[in-house]
Amino acid sequence: MSKNQDLVTYTGGCHCGAVRFQVTVDRHEVYNCNCSICRKKGFLHLIVPSEQFTLLRGEEVLTTYTFNTGVAKHTFCRICGIHSFYRPRSHPHCLDVNIRCLDEDIISRFKIISFDGANWEENAEKIQNNF
Repeated sequence: MSKNQDLVTYTGGCHCGAVRFQVTVDRHEVYNCNCSICRKKGFLHLIVPSEQFTLLRGEEVLTTYTFNTGVAKHTFCRICGIHSFYRPRSHPHCLDVNIRCLDEDIISRFKIISFDGANWEENAEKIQNNF
């Protein structure tokens, strides 16, 4: 993956506004995963190192869903149910932000890369090695 020279900071949050965060982006590339949970959530994955993510408010309203291996920590707002970010199985030391939860309509600024998460075991290395 190529890195952009300039860092860009975005803010975002859940639908009801109880959860707010800030993320600093140095690469405008996201993954569109076809696994069972990502398809249903419509998640577009922006994976960033933990130090590039700041939870501004709402820790007390976040709850976590886990399944399968239990490694991924799917956090969501218990008030409105929106999954703004989570700790991904592929990069458990990072955070994965849904760019659809950023304040601006900025999808056009990102390169969208298809990822075959429905066959995760066969393809995980493709995204693990690209970060």
